[in-house]
Amino acid sequence: MKDIDEQGSAVVDFVLVGALLTMFFVSIVQLTLILHVRNTLIDAAASGARYGALADRTSADASARAGTLIAAALNPDYAQDIESSEVTVGGVRTIEVTVRAPLPVIGLLGPSGTLEVKGHAALLV
Repeated sequence: MKDIDEQGSAVVDFVLVGALLTMFFVSIVQLTLILHVRNTLIDAAASGARYGALADRTSADASARAGTLIAAALNPDYAQDIESSEVTVGGVRTIEVTVRAPLPVIGLLGPSGTLEVKGHAALLV
C-alpha cells in the first residue's frame, strides 16, 4: 500500500524527466541543423570555387554559382554574403570563395552569430 506522502510523486517525476528529455532532444535537433547548414555551405563554396577556376570563368562567376547552389539547397537568406578572390596557398594560385551566413536557431534558444566557410580551387592558368 502506498503511503499518503507519496501520492502524486509519479506525476512530478514524469514532468521532470519529460522536460529533461525534451531539452536533450531539442539540443540534438539544433546541433543537427547547424551541421547540415555548415556542410551545405562548405559544399556550395567548394563547388563555386571549382566553377570559378575553369578557364573561361571569373571570381564573380564563382560567387554567383555558390549563391545559386545555396539558394537552391537552403534558403536565399543564407546566400547574402558571398565573396571570392584569388589567393596564393602553398605557392599555388587559387580562387577562394568565402560564405558568411547566420546560424540557424530554433526559437530563441541556441547560439547566435554567423558561420564562415571557405572553398578553394587551384587556378591552372
